[in-house]
Amino acid sequence: MPGVTSAPPDWLPPSAASPLDDKLGITIVDYDPKRLVATMPVEGNQQPFGLLHGGATCSLVETIGSWAAMLNAGPGRKAVGVELNASYLRAATSGTVTAVCTPARTGRTLSTFLIEVSDDRGRTTATARLTCAILPA
Repeated sequence: MPGVTSAPPDWLPPSAASPLDDKLGITIVDYDPKRLVATMPVEGNQQPFGLLHGGATCSLVETIGSWAAMLNAGPGRKAVGVELNASYLRAATSGTVTAVCTPARTGRTLSTFLIEVSDDRGRTTATARLTCAILPA
């Protein structure tokens, strides 16, 4: 995986990647469970006025938060989103956005993550909170 800082653990199934992530161009570049990082291009993910689509931003947030939940839960467990809250702070119109996900709380049955999305200039474009239920795989 070129450009990846921390590689995913060996126990993650290869099928954990999502076809939607492929369509949106979401790439995880650091699998550190305490600070996951992912990128997504703005091009191809805009709404009709040329701004990054809020739904694409939410998909990026849900992807990175779900991966963080799986990594923190460990082998033999899976994560499913149960609540997503997002605030859009600034429009992204070109380039790439980067999402950084940090745990607010990781538990045996529920985990919550805080995600900040920023543009190429380092300006925050969105913030979000994702809570995932942790289930047997």
